[in-house]
Amino acid sequence: MSITGAMNAAFSGLRAAARGSELVSNNISNALTPNYGRRGLELSSLNYGANGGVRIDSITRNMNEGVIADLRLANAAQQNTQTAVDFFRRLEDVTGIAGDPEGLGGRLAAFEESLISAASRPDSIERLDIAVTDAKRLADGLVRTSKEVQSLRTNADTQIAQDVATLNTALEQVEKLNSQIATSIARSGGSPALLDQRQSVLEAISSIVPINVVPRDNGAVAIYTGGGAILLDITAAEIGFNQQNLVTEFQTLDAGTLSGLTLNGQDLRTGALNGGSLGGHFAVRDTYGVAAQSQLDALASDLVTRFDDPALDLTRGAGDPGLFTDAGNLFDNANEVGLSSRLAINVAVDPADGGETWRLRDGLGALIPGLAGDASLLNGLRASLEENRIPASGNFGTGSRNTASLISAFSGLLASTRGSAEQDMTFTAARLTELTELQLSDGIDTDQELQNLLILEQAYAANARVIQAANEMLETMTRL
Repeated sequence: MSITGAMNAAFSGLRAAARGSELVSNNISNALTPNYGRRGLELSSLNYGANGGVRIDSITRNMNEGVIADLRLANAAQQNTQTAVDFFRRLEDVTGIAGDPEGLGGRLAAFEESLISAASRPDSIERLDIAVTDAKRLADGLVRTSKEVQSLRTNADTQIAQDVATLNTALEQVEKLNSQIATSIARSGGSPALLDQRQSVLEAISSIVPINVVPRDNGAVAIYTGGGAILLDITAAEIGFNQQNLVTEFQTLDAGTLSGLTLNGQDLRTGALNGGSLGGHFAVRDTYGVAAQSQLDALASDLVTRFDDPALDLTRGAGDPGLFTDAGNLFDNANEVGLSSRLAINVAVDPADGGETWRLRDGLGALIPGLAGDASLLNGLRASLEENRIPASGNFGTGSRNTASLISAFSGLLASTRGSAEQDMTFTAARLTELTELQLSDGIDTDQELQNLLILEQAYAANARVIQAANEMLETMTRL
């Protein structure tokens, strides 16, 4: 090998050692950076005649694609279960747990106690006032819970629109990154930074909907949902959704009054995008919220019909509502949907609407006060609450229940469903944590990187010594 050949080989070694040291430095500084893939050099030997050296072929990015694929699915499952848990926790906060005086059970208990107190002293207007107030609080509790359910459904509809907008933007970004990566591969063998960026976008997509990422030519990827819908293959698909400003108890997806999803203008089954935060929000809007509203309406229906019996209050005229009404009117069983949001006490006993509380004792249709010591109607009202009846609607089973038992069953079902959702969330969170740790363990080993740095420093020093020796030879030859 000639002296110039040795120097050229050493110079190529210096360049490779310097580039390798730079990559090691980047690896160590980004050891905990999300979606950062370890960089490495791909080298090959240079053999031109008697000369040698090394050539930098490309910079590689090392990631465990199998772990990443599982991590995306785990991320989608975590987002999905978190959405369900948030809904049930919020609803349970409004309905109240056992012993909560502001919960539905607590308000019913207060109403029963005030009826007992009023019946023990039917001549006490103050006790009648308290009984009417507690009846209003019970009705208001159901109204408040119903409104909260619809508020949660409306918020879920809004979140669906936001997820769809984010998803469409992310798919366009992946399409552009696919093109940029292909160009980079053609020019310089690839760009790990673009791959990092694409992985970050794919992670954002996977939190919205579970996806399968399939490699394509020239470093590109295609994206499919778990249900088989094509989100991106060369070009990005467009997901469509029409947001509602307000979701009411009368609106459902099955009735066609709420929007589903479209894929490039064609109707898309929501099951095709099942999972992730998008699937969770659809479940809140179309499944959990609808079921909760149905149960609340069944509770309201049972409460109204218990006091609608004509034999309970002979002062009422035909067609007149009982103590609890459908927005002041007689309840029609065919109009149960949304009853819990319209529930109100009869204006005849409500001082706020010009009524008199003594009618709770003497009859809703009474024109003048009756016997102050007559507690028969008050006792009848309390007996109606305690009477065991088979619920006409709702998911309460076929057994007979009184009002307290119905509310307790509703609260128990809610707590059970919330508990199951929390168990699912615990499992998905543990799975996500384990896969995240596995990804980190397969990532950058700083100890190994430091060892690589020592080797690169030795290589750099050796190549520098070759150059120094060659330079000394040239100087010696020059002096001859």
